Amino acid sequence: MEKLLNQEVTGQIQQAFDALEQPVQILFFGSQSDCEYCAETLQLLTEVSEQHEKVFLSIHDLQNDAELAAKFQVNKAPAIVIAGKDGDTTLDLGIQFSGIPSGYEFSTLVNDILLASKRDSGLSAETREYLKSLKQPLLMQVFVTPT
Repeated sequence: MEKLLNQEVTGQIQQAFDALEQPVQILFFGSQSDCEYCAETLQLLTEVSEQHEKVFLSIHDLQNDAELAAKFQVNKAPAIVIAGKDGDTTLDLGIQFSGIPSGYEFSTLVNDILLASKRDSGLSAETREYLKSLKQPLLMQVFVTPT
């Protein structure tokens, strides 16, 4: 199988991943049926996770692993959850992708892995205080279309 990431890109990922502090767990959720881009997404995540020993990839099926999918609020495939890894414990940090993170979204994937390893969002103190004032859950989604 031909690689999706060339040597220049993998070198850049390895260099970025030198800043990884704590282990990161990537959960891939695919589906046996009606899952456009599942194979490509899994290949991409496999290639990314191979770039550093602190990045772990686990593969799950949306239907067969329905309980785990529900735990991470995954309801479509392909889906990616970027989580912290603390021994055998997976820490839900609220970072999730639906679909394949290609094009500009690929750099967001790499950046999110770095953020997850720090266990810190990088938000300002002012923003953190504002978020504490929220009285009900807030679902924030960013939609991107390939161009």
